[in-house]
Amino acid sequence: MLLFAKQFCRTGSFLLLTATLLAGLAGCQSKKEQEPPDSTPPASNRQAPPPFSADSAYAYVAKQVAFGPRVPGTPAHQACGDWLVRKLSGWAGEVSEQKTTVKAWDGKTLPLRNITARFNPDNPSRVLLCAHWDTRPIADEDTSRQSEPIPGANDGASGVAVLLELARQLHRNNPGIGIDMVLFDVEDYGNAQVENSYCLGSQYWATQAKKSGYTAQYGILLDMVGSEGAVFYREGISMHYAPDVVERVWRAAATAGHRSYFVYNQEPFPPLTDDHFYVNQIAGIPTIDIIQYDRDNPKGFGDFWHTHRDDMAIISRQTLRAVGETLWVALEKP
Repeated sequence: MLLFAKQFCRTGSFLLLTATLLAGLAGCQSKKEQEPPDSTPPASNRQAPPPFSADSAYAYVAKQVAFGPRVPGTPAHQACGDWLVRKLSGWAGEVSEQKTTVKAWDGKTLPLRNITARFNPDNPSRVLLCAHWDTRPIADEDTSRQSEPIPGANDGASGVAVLLELARQLHRNNPGIGIDMVLFDVEDYGNAQVENSYCLGSQYWATQAKKSGYTAQYGILLDMVGSEGAVFYREGISMHYAPDVVERVWRAAATAGHRSYFVYNQEPFPPLTDDHFYVNQIAGIPTIDIIQYDRDNPKGFGDFWHTHRDDMAIISRQTLRAVGETLWVALEKP
C-alpha cells in the first residue's frame, strides 16, 4: 500500500493534482449524496446475510502468507501466483494472465503478472473488482530488519482473500452480472521519492485496457481490508472520480449492518495514490478504494503498516466479513 498524496508533494505534478482534488472535495461536501444517512435501514428492510464465509476468507489470507513474502521475482511470488490461477480457474468462466517485465525505481527488471478472472464473460455490462497480490520488499516502517520483506497479511493478502471468497460464492450463487476480478502485481515495489514508482501492475493493466477498449460501469479496489478494528472512511480520489460508487458501497454497508466499519459522517481523508488512481486516470473507469485509515495514527494505516507485524496476528474474521458482505450487497444493487 502507498503513502498519502501529501507525502508525494515533493514532486510538482502531484502537488498540483492534490490541490485540484482537495479543492474539488471541498465543493463536494455540499452535495446531497454526501450527507450521512439518517439511520441504519430498519431490520424489516435488511437483506438476508449474503453468502460469504469469513472462515474461508481468513484461510485464504493464511494460505498466501504461508508462501512467504510475495515479492516479484521470488519463488514465493511464483508459487502463490500459480495457486491463485488454479483457485480462480475452478470458479470463474475465464481466467487469463497478463505477463510482462517492468523496470522498477531502483533499476531492477521485475516480472509482472496480473491475473484476471471473468464471471459471466458474455455479459457486455461489466463491474471491475481488484486488489494487489504482491508484498512490500522492505520493512521500511519497522525499527529492525528494514531490508527484509514483510509478510503482507493485511497489505496485499486481505483484499485478495475477500475476492477469492467472493469468487467462490459467485460460482455457487451466480448473480447474472458481468464481473471482472483483477489481481494487480508489483504494486508495493516503490519509493516515495520517485513519482509513479508504485502500482506498476495497475499502470500496465490500465494502459492495455484503454488500448483494447475495455470498460466497466464502475470499479472497486480492496487494499488492507482485514485487520482487527479497521475503519473505512471515504477517500479523496474515490470521491473525486467516483462519488456515486462511494455512495453505493457505503449505503450497501449500512444495509448489510456494517456501518461501524464504513464510516459515513466524516469528511473524506486526503487522496491516495493507490491502484484506483491509475484505473481512473488512464482507463477512465470510475473506481473507488476501500482501504483502512486511522485518523489518530501518524502513519494513517496502523502501526503494523510496512512492518514485520503485518502478519496473521492482526487479521480479523469480522473485518473480512464486513467487507465481503458489503461488496455482495453493493453488487446486488441495480
